[in-house]
Amino acid sequence: MTDSYSARLTLLVLYSPQLDECRRFYQNLGLTFAVERHGQGPEHYAAVLGDDAVFELYPARENRQTDVLRLGLAIDGTAAAPPLAQGHHLLTDPDGRTVEVHAT
Repeated sequence: MTDSYSARLTLLVLYSPQLDECRRFYQNLGLTFAVERHGQGPEHYAAVLGDDAVFELYPARENRQTDVLRLGLAIDGTAAAPPLAQGHHLLTDPDGRTVEVHAT
């Protein structure tokens, strides 16, 4: 794929009605989360990825659809819990999102 504009992801926010379960799922893939709150906003989890992009997990509000996203992550498979063999893995997070994991 070629493009004339270079862009990179800086922020990804996932909303979840199962916030703690989602945090554990992504934490088991090697992400390290901190608890944050901005002003009067809700308490949520944030992790900084290797390219300095911020990955946040927020509590979902009622009637918000949360499973319409396919996410891809490259991780160190040995750091996952349980460890993942090298290669591509299709996983499903607690909210039903497909997570394509490339384990090295």
